[in-house]
Parts: sequence; structure tokens; C-alpha cells
Amino acid sequence: VQLVESGGGLVQPGGSLRLSCAASGFTFSSYAASWHRQAPGKERELVATITRAGGRTNYADSVKGRFTISRDTAVVYLQMNSLKPEDTAVYYCNAKRSSWDDYWGQGTQVTVSS
Repeated sequence: VQLVESGGGLVQPGGSLRLSCAASGFTFSSYAASWHRQAPGKERELVATITRAGGRTNYADSVKGRFTISRDTAVVYLQMNSLKPEDTAVYYCNAKRSSWDDYWGQGTQVTVSS
């Protein structure tokens, strides 16, 4: 079972990045998916969620209108536009079917700075 994030990096304020999280070793389509982030010295926070079929999404107030979560058969994406310095964090993807059936990726660093 594996979730592997990619697409992080350094971007200027106002720029865009697209994160990807590739799933393998399990039936990803049976799991809800989400993106979380953790900035230095802060707790991990939920950024966006998407249902198994992709029909419903939810966002943290801090990213609404700027970030978009989507998915296909084995990948979940996070399109991030109008990035701000406060978006700087390590971003993690999660696939969850129940409290005991829950997988995390290793994280990808996003740094927003001029």
C-alpha cells in the first residue's frame, strides 16, 4: 500500500502549483481522499476532501476559491492557485475508508516566497 505525493516546490506569491498523489496496492476508488498540510510549529490541518466517486468536495475556509481537489482512478490532485506565503507547508494526501483503514503519503513541501 502506497501513496506518493509529487508536485511541490518553490513558487512566488500569486503563483500556482498542482500536487498529485498516486495510490497503489489498494482499491483507491473505494476510499474518500483528502489533502492536509502542516506548517512549521503548527498542527496538521485539513485542506480539502473529496468523496469516493468525486461528486462532493469540501474546503477549508482559508483555501476556498483558490484550491481545487479532484481525482481519477488512482490519483488525487490539488490544484493550488493564487498562492500566499501562509500556504507554505508540507502537504500530505490521505485515503480513508474507516478509522482503521486509513493511509497517508510521505508529504511534499510547498514554499511560497518571493
